[in-house]
Amino acid sequence: MQRIGFLSFGHWGPGQGSRTRTAGEALLQGIELAVAAEELGMDGAFFRVHHFARQQASPFPLLAAIAARTGRIEMGTAVIDMRYENPLYMAEEAAATDLISGGRLQLGISRGSPEPARNGAAAFGYSPEAGESDADMARRHTAQFRQAISGAGVAEADPRYAGGASGRLPVQPQSPGLDQRIWWGAGSRNTAVWAAGLGMNLMSSTLLTEDTGVPFDQLQAEQIQLFREAWTAAGHAHQPRVSVSRSVLPIVDGEDSRYFGGSALRDVRDQVGIIDGVTARFGKSYVGEPDALAEQLAADAAVQAADTLLLTVPNQLGVDFNAKMLGNIARYIAPALGWAPAGQAAPEPGQSR
Repeated sequence: MQRIGFLSFGHWGPGQGSRTRTAGEALLQGIELAVAAEELGMDGAFFRVHHFARQQASPFPLLAAIAARTGRIEMGTAVIDMRYENPLYMAEEAAATDLISGGRLQLGISRGSPEPARNGAAAFGYSPEAGESDADMARRHTAQFRQAISGAGVAEADPRYAGGASGRLPVQPQSPGLDQRIWWGAGSRNTAVWAAGLGMNLMSSTLLTEDTGVPFDQLQAEQIQLFREAWTAAGHAHQPRVSVSRSVLPIVDGEDSRYFGGSALRDVRDQVGIIDGVTARFGKSYVGEPDALAEQLAADAAVQAADTLLLTVPNQLGVDFNAKMLGNIARYIAPALGWAPAGQAAPEPGQSR
């Protein structure tokens, strides 16, 4: 395990016990948690993007603000629904954010997931073309976005206003290397293989839209293996990255027990359900004493197969609580996975700190 970061869904609302009651608080607390995570030696601050809901929806202002407040930690998305995106405008926003960060942006993108709005992308002005599905449209937007960030010309020059230039112009600004820091959020083995063929990193989804009867971590590990094999077969010059997400809630003190003691008895098994008419398998939560969680995560096949672990955080409990939780994970659990805070050497296999 080379990198560990947090993943926030950015929920906000006036519910009982919420310490994140407004959109403004969600954004500002996201920045402060990223700063705290960097101070803990963690490697990434990632945010879910979800429209028509009380969650983070416009990632680039938030990520740029984090970039300006930090100096080392990666910041990114997990994931942007490409059905909603203007590919060229997104390319400009992404490059500008990456330049502010000094090349630390990691963008997770995907076809999207079930959402509150019916045909929400159409309300943003995007509908599938004749013969296209929503997934096809998302992939078309993805191809246009990746072409734009690679520096390819995307619009015909007007010599009258382009200093006599002709041909096709790229969007500006450009941020070299950003094209190698795009991740596809894959919900199946087939989409992971597809992403590998195109040279995108893999964000293995928090749910898989297939169920073969094996535990979630084993199915996810199989997906990762197929991704790596397809990457090698494609002959890409750079090495891929692979992330998995887990809900890890250590119980260290009375406050943790009040919040998560019930979950320790309830949410410790995989779940199987129906999403859009397709059988899907959801991973379990890891809740309990730190030593037990360290053993369980060290035995998680997908965690062991990935190089990056994203820890989902209960962001409505506020920055102080989540910083404490991440600190407990960094101190008591992550060393068992071979991880060490930035600037420190990782422990030898079988050792803890």
